[in-house]
Amino acid sequence: MTKEKSATKRRVKFTFQPQLIKEPVIWQLGHQFKLVTNIRRAEVRENVGWVILELEGQEDEIDRGIEWVLSKGVRVDPVSGDVLEG
Repeated sequence: MTKEKSATKRRVKFTFQPQLIKEPVIWQLGHQFKLVTNIRRAEVRENVGWVILELEGQEDEIDRGIEWVLSKGVRVDPVSGDVLEG
């Protein structure tokens, strides 16, 4: 019997440059990787956008997903503390 790894959660902030604001990066992240994406906070303007996400999944899948997001040109920063907990 194999022991299944438990899911983990990680909060990150994605910052999008103007050319990426209209791209469905978060949707693609949730579909290309085995991750649940939960938007905790966001602001989108004409020239910049950011979103604070809670990513849930296997640790290695979260890492792979973040690497993919970085490769798309999105800035990724860790977030600590509770953001709109509840």
